[in-house]
Amino acid sequence: MDEELRERIEHEAEVHALVNALKHDGTAEVGAIMGSLMGENPDFREHGDAVPEVAGPVTDRVSDLDSEGQEKRLGALAPDRLAALEAEAAEAGSDGDERSLPDLPDVAESEDGENGEKDEEVRMRLAPNPNGPWHLGNARMPAVIGTYKTRYDGWMLCRFDDTDPETKRPDLEAYDAIRDAITYLGFEPDEVIRASDRLPTYYEYARELIDRGGAYTCSCSAAEFSELKNAGEPCPHREKAVSDSRTEFDAMIEGETDPGERVLRVRTDITHPNPALRDWVAFRVIDTPHPREAASEFRCWPLLDFQSGIDDHLTSISHIIRGIDLQDSAKRQRFLYDYFDWEYPEVIHWGRIRIDAYDVPMSTSRIKGLIEAGDLDGWDDPRAPTLASLRRRGIEGEAITEAMVGLGTSTNDADLSMSAIYAANRERIDDEADRAFLVRDGVEKTVIGSPTTGEPPVHPNHDERGVREIPVGGAVCIESEDVPSNGERVWLKGLGCVRHTRNAFEFIGTDIDVVREEGVPVIHWVPADESRPVLLRTPEGDVHGRAEPGIERYEPSEKVQFERVGFARIDAQERGRNGASNGDTDDGTGDAGEEHEGDRGTDRTIAYYAHS
Repeated sequence: MDEELRERIEHEAEVHALVNALKHDGTAEVGAIMGSLMGENPDFREHGDAVPEVAGPVTDRVSDLDSEGQEKRLGALAPDRLAALEAEAAEAGSDGDERSLPDLPDVAESEDGENGEKDEEVRMRLAPNPNGPWHLGNARMPAVIGTYKTRYDGWMLCRFDDTDPETKRPDLEAYDAIRDAITYLGFEPDEVIRASDRLPTYYEYARELIDRGGAYTCSCSAAEFSELKNAGEPCPHREKAVSDSRTEFDAMIEGETDPGERVLRVRTDITHPNPALRDWVAFRVIDTPHPREAASEFRCWPLLDFQSGIDDHLTSISHIIRGIDLQDSAKRQRFLYDYFDWEYPEVIHWGRIRIDAYDVPMSTSRIKGLIEAGDLDGWDDPRAPTLASLRRRGIEGEAITEAMVGLGTSTNDADLSMSAIYAANRERIDDEADRAFLVRDGVEKTVIGSPTTGEPPVHPNHDERGVREIPVGGAVCIESEDVPSNGERVWLKGLGCVRHTRNAFEFIGTDIDVVREEGVPVIHWVPADESRPVLLRTPEGDVHGRAEPGIERYEPSEKVQFERVGFARIDAQERGRNGASNGDTDDGTGDAGEEHEGDRGTDRTIAYYAHS
């Protein structure tokens, strides 16, 4: 472990220990901070055995301070963390819903709830990296910022931070996909910009920064500079003439500099306690062309902290929300703002969200790899934790927004339960969704003496919608787990009571009291002869079954509830299995699933499972 890494561990451990102590009666425990310490600093993990040895003495020193000393120390090291703790304490002590979003800092409201005259318009930004369509975790930012925009009648920017054409290479299709996702979640940005269109602006401010003494060109190798930085010593280029830095920076812009030959650094404090803030890189040379033709000629690219810092000021952003792992970004950018004499926006840091409902990792690059390997059918594969998948399954965007807003903006990591999304979605679609029967790989039973047609309601709460007329024919199919023992009775919903006799169902009447008073089970069914094959695509895999014949009348994107199975979105109505279809299966983003034995050459319905 080198000295720079040890210093970083000590610095980060002290911050985490102070937070831990202030939350737990002044006592910090090294074991209690290891999870968040490693989570926010992934590069510490390879030194997992050594980190507790470095952090242990730090937590002991923190515990020796009184609460006032701990607050002062945290305020000096990480004022944003102290502010977040104070906000959490205030929120916990309020009478409002503790899961709702807290008010934004430094925003005055008049008595009627409108913004007061004290403060300017609330202006916030989404800053997606368009390296692929969004996974579920990406929905949190637009959900929360969009909600704040509505609350304060504010302004929202969508800025594509696409200035890394190599490591996080933009996906040209992702720009539109992300904009569609924002709309799906229920919001529209007031303005959309691409950082890759703004290179001349960044160059202009970089030159001005050089002239102000705030930046210099450096040709040290990464290893050489790291050694000097760790020792708190300046590199030999730090005091070069402004004119030399201007000339060398222009050479970077004109493509006269090779990658790794030279960078532009922001002059900060070379002895700063946090080595990550010491003279950080603002621009570097990348030879890989940007995928957007309009930006393909540029070779000198800003790093995100410079680019976003400049853009936040130029677009008058008043409040920034970002992950707690990006606290150093705000600290780096404040050096820029000091040089330009700008006021830094209010910042809210929040913890990560965890979603354990999927086997597929919530990572754009990992999902893309699985698609390229053929392990997923596309971004809207029901097994993928993506917004495209949830949308195709019939989840309303507003349901996702509601669940994300419910997580609040705490610095603590939050667990998002899919049940919260499903409950919010159920509230939105239950009333509109007609009911239907779907039997999954059912068991056929001859029916003796029944009416020719069953008539279950289209919707149990809407008599005006009428009934579904389902032909019985000579036999029905039911789910294998619903098959009663010989001599036992079941109620075929919408038809009546039958007794299982000699491997057949004998119809015995329509007196509902056998259900209410005797507990005869109610089950669903489909006709054996006139049912329609269904492919139900679910997060656990494809399910084959047969539905009542009326399912074919539903158009793609309509939602139904398969009784005792769950809600689903109709995706396509295939005719004759010869390639003709009415639906969404030919969009190139998904697969209709493998053909099931017995369905070949027949019509079928493809549906995507939403939830129970």
